[in-house]
Amino acid sequence: MTQIKIFDTTLRDGEQSPGVNLNQLEKLELAKQLEKFGVDIMEAGFPASSKGDFEAVKKIAETVENVTVTGLARAVKSDIDACRDALANAKKKRLHVFIATSPIHMKYKLKKTPEQVIETAVEMVKYGKQFFDDIEWSAEDASRSDLPFLAEIIEKVIDAGATVINLPDTVGYTMPREYGAMFKYMKDNVPNIDKVDLSCHCHNDLGMALANSFAAVENGATQVEGTINGIGERAGNASLEELGVALTIRNDYYPYHTNLVLKEIKRTSDMVSKFTGMTVPGNKAVVGRNAFAHESGIHQDGVLKNAETYEIITPELVGVQSNNLVLGKHSGRHAFTDKIKQLGYQLSEDKIKKAFIAFKSLTDQKKEVTDDDLFAILTDIQTDTSNVKRYTLEGFQVQYDTSDKPSATITLITPEGNKINQTDTGQGSVDALYHTLDNMIAEQTHLTDFQLNSIGQGRDALAEVHVSLIVDEIEVSGRGSAQDVLEAAVLAYINGLNRAIYQKRVNATVK
Repeated sequence: MTQIKIFDTTLRDGEQSPGVNLNQLEKLELAKQLEKFGVDIMEAGFPASSKGDFEAVKKIAETVENVTVTGLARAVKSDIDACRDALANAKKKRLHVFIATSPIHMKYKLKKTPEQVIETAVEMVKYGKQFFDDIEWSAEDASRSDLPFLAEIIEKVIDAGATVINLPDTVGYTMPREYGAMFKYMKDNVPNIDKVDLSCHCHNDLGMALANSFAAVENGATQVEGTINGIGERAGNASLEELGVALTIRNDYYPYHTNLVLKEIKRTSDMVSKFTGMTVPGNKAVVGRNAFAHESGIHQDGVLKNAETYEIITPELVGVQSNNLVLGKHSGRHAFTDKIKQLGYQLSEDKIKKAFIAFKSLTDQKKEVTDDDLFAILTDIQTDTSNVKRYTLEGFQVQYDTSDKPSATITLITPEGNKINQTDTGQGSVDALYHTLDNMIAEQTHLTDFQLNSIGQGRDALAEVHVSLIVDEIEVSGRGSAQDVLEAAVLAYINGLNRAIYQKRVNATVK
């Protein structure tokens, strides 16, 4: 069976989703999880875009061992130099350089003639070849490019040293038959095409990303690019978890395989959802909460008699445990530490101690602690930035006066170590809490998004709040979880403030 290489761009294209802002620690944790998931190539970021992104790519390149790490570059020397420096210590590295090839992009964006585009592409691939043995060249907006021109430029960049040719459906415009035909055309009309891997990169604007990816594979693509949960710009990218499961379930139809470890799907999906604040829809294929739920009585009866009647994917295949109640009030540190290892986390002794304290605090409120609860605790502890001066919540309360207008009182420890107390009102409980916080802090903030979800099920499920903030012109996200919805809301806001403080420190360090 032919291997399909998996190119994950969650940390680059995925992070370009509106409202998503990952810090360096979160990117590193996701990179380590993607390595466990078994991706072959990991696009860690766009090093030339910012100093923060450069440092994140550099740290990931120095950490992961079994994955090829790549950085994105425009067809300019300074971008390629940034990739060279960021990836210098990677055990396996690749340069990913792109230039637009469609008539509309060449005319209005690049303001170059087709001949100039070819010249630039060849020159930059040759330049990159001085530093990278492995070079992926992408024809931006390939699906709206003229095929003869595309074949001409591909032949020349292969001669210049490209090892992978990527033909993206950049704006999610094409349909499966025509996208597949583009790959077949290149296979038939580019004489040196056998020297490279062909790659597809599909966006989901018309809901065709995964179908187009399969059409490319059917016509010679040996690498598929996508993201976890299908996140990405606009409507997102092809979902890698869907691709991996589809190839496994339909191995009778497709003679292909991947290196993906499917049992890591749920954990990877949950981590991406938690860090990005992008909730997975209940009806999302493979990872949605309804993926294995059967409401219809006919379906329920069939599943009880034989699961294969209506269930083509078993929960266990993607890492969903049917019963994950694991620890309770009387569980000790040893059992807790063993569970951390089972869940795949590697925490320092100091962080294990913090996590155990948080776990014990939760068991005072919840009789049964699930894997989902532990996941929430452990991911927060692992990406904690408490080594940076920060705001800390000491206490709060919300009251209603005779006119039912809520007032909130908050006690806060400032980054300087001072205890401050403030009361203010609002149109609702959360509004009152956030007004109060705004009056207590030195930073200028603007709330742009607020999302509330539950972790697990039942009356004692944890509430999780995600917020998007602009703090002193820095866009950040914040998250908080607690059994009390209002506490989760306050913690999310403070978490966003602390992330902004951390980002300021990072920016000052890399200058």
